[in-house]
Amino acid sequence: MNAPRETIRIDKWLWFARFFKSRGLSAKMIAAGHCRINSVKIAKGSVAVGAGDVITFPKEDDVRVIEVVAIGERRGPAVEAQTLYVDLSPPVKKEKGVYVPNPEAERSGRPNRQERDAMRKFKGE
Repeated sequence: MNAPRETIRIDKWLWFARFFKSRGLSAKMIAAGHCRINSVKIAKGSVAVGAGDVITFPKEDDVRVIEVVAIGERRGPAVEAQTLYVDLSPPVKKEKGVYVPNPEAERSGRPNRQERDAMRKFKGE
């Protein structure tokens, strides 16, 4: 006889796995209809999830695709939480230097000696 599969509420699992700071935040995201389990849209946090299920949900500016590996027993440290899932999301290429500061705005006042020498060298004086 097969033993029943171990499951846990999805809102609780998302909190255990540290995708959300509180269980309430994960429940709000689910209640808004933004979460799918195995490609089926869900609207309640009480839906059971277990090992082998694939969860799709938005997180910040990305859509996360996560496969559940284990259900977990507690909300432990981040290292422990990362053992609960496998991230199936395609890697996001983050642009380096998204914030490009204006070097002129960072400087205040007159140029110092090194900057004056660099300007003279550039101008060919």
